[in-house]
Amino acid sequence: MPNPAARRLWDISPPVHAGSPVFPGDAAYRQQWAATIGPGCPVNVATLTLSPHTGAHADAPLHYDAGGAPVGALDLAPYLGPCRVIHAVGCRLVEWSHLAHAVAGLPPRVLVRTYDRAPVDRFDAALPAFAPATVERLADLGVQLIGIDSASIDPADSKTLDSHQVIRRRNLRVLENLVLDDVPEGDYELIALPLKLTTADASPVRAVLREL
Repeated sequence: MPNPAARRLWDISPPVHAGSPVFPGDAAYRQQWAATIGPGCPVNVATLTLSPHTGAHADAPLHYDAGGAPVGALDLAPYLGPCRVIHAVGCRLVEWSHLAHAVAGLPPRVLVRTYDRAPVDRFDAALPAFAPATVERLADLGVQLIGIDSASIDPADSKTLDSHQVIRRRNLRVLENLVLDDVPEGDYELIALPLKLTTADASPVRAVLREL
């Protein structure tokens, strides 16, 4: 039997540090030292301030629904299991035509690569997003989680968040700010568990793909 530990991993999480891009007006990453190693202190202890939407993250229904569940109350099952990466590099709005070549036999999780190189050092005001009709059709095929390599599944200037409203209505889960630059199109195991933040609207994740 193959050793699971020997299966290749793709780290699809961007680095998180003081220069990590966030939505304009959102809390930037900040780190201070509450304690440092020295006379009388044997450890370093950091204090972190950040938006839960920093880096790769999972939105909770509370993010787009005033009565929605916080991220710590969500079932973890959608964030772990078979997944397909589909390339739609160069498109700014992911339409069904960009995915149609790879939708036969879809697993319950779909991640879409839109960038040639994800902008991990800057905020992209023209970020790629999902067309709401595309999310609807993915849900019709049994998809439970969608992900994208941009900061949002809706355009950055959207005030109606139409694709977020589709995932609210269809009870889908979402991952944003992934880095899929070096991941070939195909099927993988996704592991991207959110923290058990009991009142938060999102959570950072350490998202990885493992070869099947």
